[in-house]
Amino acid sequence: MPLQSRYLFSAAMDVEPAQEAIFNEVYDTEHVPMLLTVPGVISVARFKTQELTLVIGGERKTIVIENEPRYNALYELESPAVLTSEAWAAAVDRGRWPGQVRPYTKNRRHVLYERLP
Repeated sequence: MPLQSRYLFSAAMDVEPAQEAIFNEVYDTEHVPMLLTVPGVISVARFKTQELTLVIGGERKTIVIENEPRYNALYELESPAVLTSEAWAAAVDRGRWPGQVRPYTKNRRHVLYERLP
């Protein structure tokens, strides 16, 4: 499906290995569904890094980026204002995420992208 909005928010992070199962369970069953109820959040997709090998300039290369977070969630947003809304603030602090998951995350990176015209 093509992007419906001009804004894409990336929340990337690593998680302590012992907490990986609860991280994925809570992210999929609680965190994402709660954030999808926030006005202005259009869609969410989660990703995990994978080894990257490609041909560029006629040469086969394996790309390794040091300290790249393993997990990434991409949120399609109607506007950047969604991220500072009361509904967003409430949703990110509900459920088991703030107490049982967030403390075990690290190497967090948050980036907002604006699609070019």
